[in-house]
Amino acid sequence: MTDIDKDIAAKCKAWPFEEAKQIIKRLRAMNRGEIKPSDKGYVLFETGYGPSGLPHIGTFGEVARTTMVLRAFKRLAPDIPVKLICFSDDMDGFRKVPSNVPNQEMLKGALGQPLTKVPNPFDTEYESYAHHNNAQLRAFLDSFGFDYEFMSGTEYYKSGKFDKTLLAMLAKHEEIKQAVLPILGEERSKTYSPFLPVSPTTGNVLQTPILDTNPEAGTITFEDEDGTRVEQTVTGGNCKAQWRADWALRWYALDVDYEMAGKDLVTAADIAAKIVQILGGRGPAGFRYEMFLDEKGEKISKSKGNGLTMEEWLTYAPHESLAYYMYQRPTTASKLHFDIIPKAVDEYIQFADKLLEQEDAKKLENPAWYLHDGNVPNSQHTPISFALLLNLVNAANTDDPQVLWKFIGSYAPDATPESAPFLDRLVGYAIKYYTDFVLPEKQYRTPDQRERAALEDLVKRLESMEDKLPADEYMTEVFSAGKENGYEKDELRDWFKAIYEVCLGQSQGPRFGSFIQLYGVKETASLIKDALEGKFAKAA
Repeated sequence: MTDIDKDIAAKCKAWPFEEAKQIIKRLRAMNRGEIKPSDKGYVLFETGYGPSGLPHIGTFGEVARTTMVLRAFKRLAPDIPVKLICFSDDMDGFRKVPSNVPNQEMLKGALGQPLTKVPNPFDTEYESYAHHNNAQLRAFLDSFGFDYEFMSGTEYYKSGKFDKTLLAMLAKHEEIKQAVLPILGEERSKTYSPFLPVSPTTGNVLQTPILDTNPEAGTITFEDEDGTRVEQTVTGGNCKAQWRADWALRWYALDVDYEMAGKDLVTAADIAAKIVQILGGRGPAGFRYEMFLDEKGEKISKSKGNGLTMEEWLTYAPHESLAYYMYQRPTTASKLHFDIIPKAVDEYIQFADKLLEQEDAKKLENPAWYLHDGNVPNSQHTPISFALLLNLVNAANTDDPQVLWKFIGSYAPDATPESAPFLDRLVGYAIKYYTDFVLPEKQYRTPDQRERAALEDLVKRLESMEDKLPADEYMTEVFSAGKENGYEKDELRDWFKAIYEVCLGQSQGPRFGSFIQLYGVKETASLIKDALEGKFAKAA
């Protein structure tokens, strides 16, 4: 963690700092103007996860963004301890079988059970469906280096850690009901209770009317699945709070200071805050972020399995690029699909390279500061963009990293897989991304008369040039070949598009001068000649 002057931090308008200032405001309101934590002794940041489906990028995004706010808060209040928790609502009842998991019939037989009692449908050693999903989430969060504490709803309910708050909710049962009823339909309003009892006979989490409450005894009365009237305590894991009430339960019991949520949960968050007030507490600070969408513009869903998963992004790009993408415009809906990955990688690289040279105030405007807590490791530096690597793989027509490193070594002699580990990771990602997404879509074409003349001219120019010249010198010759063969100033975009489509089989590409510098001037000339001879178009 790098030191940033508190006055500079206080003036920062980046969204994580604006959020951190809301936490400061909350602390002042709770402590008569003083900036200090409550009796628990630290400021608590919470993120929630529902393991009814596999973890997805939205889940990661919430943890990443909350971590960014935490890092900003540490600069505004460096003397106050902080803690980040990831809470899994794994005692929730299993209501629907996701379409993207195996052993569907087995799972259908577990509907209604707490998620930690649902059989594990995967070929893993975990004891339940929720345990598997929790482990998946933790593995991904750990791979990003997040500093967090994992909490299980099942453990908190069954161990009695929520008992005191559950009894307080029971005492305020009618008030809490009245806070929720306005958003419910007529039929649901007739049966609603903040408590979901666990059946003593089947173990299912029941959505059933509560017939009576007894705050003095700490019990609720309900009708079990077999029609039996049951009086049962709300403590010790014998009941589960409905999800809005469950949210408030956590906020109050754990004294949560900050939690963000998706805009689809605005109403639920407002009601949860009202319930906390009824219990005598104050809801946490936190903004409402927009949803992630798939390539069709539809909301990403755990049950549908649409959109990118964390595993998929990490197959084709470094985790830093995903964290960077999460920083961008959190209150604007963002599409998550494979086409955005290369751009996200290269934008991350650009910001990471700038950070070391910037003044403190500018650093706080740089997304990389929030990703690396102010310190970008030297090992992250790369002299080559991801887009350029993709085109190198294309031109070299290889999936062998050693072949690609020969080109890289000529371009950047000091770079080796050992000295530039981030670049080495990018090489592997570029090969995988190219193989799975670029290669299947490649469409070479033959040049028209003007394009052929310009390309032949470019070949002659390149054959007279040396390797390792500045990229701008190569680029000058590329421009000249186009201009001197009929491409007017406003047509140069068409000239470059022709180069990409004829020589690389795609309509877009990198700055061609940089490509020549990396691939080699003689190799580029040979590539163009092969394209003019129709070798690529015929093969396609």
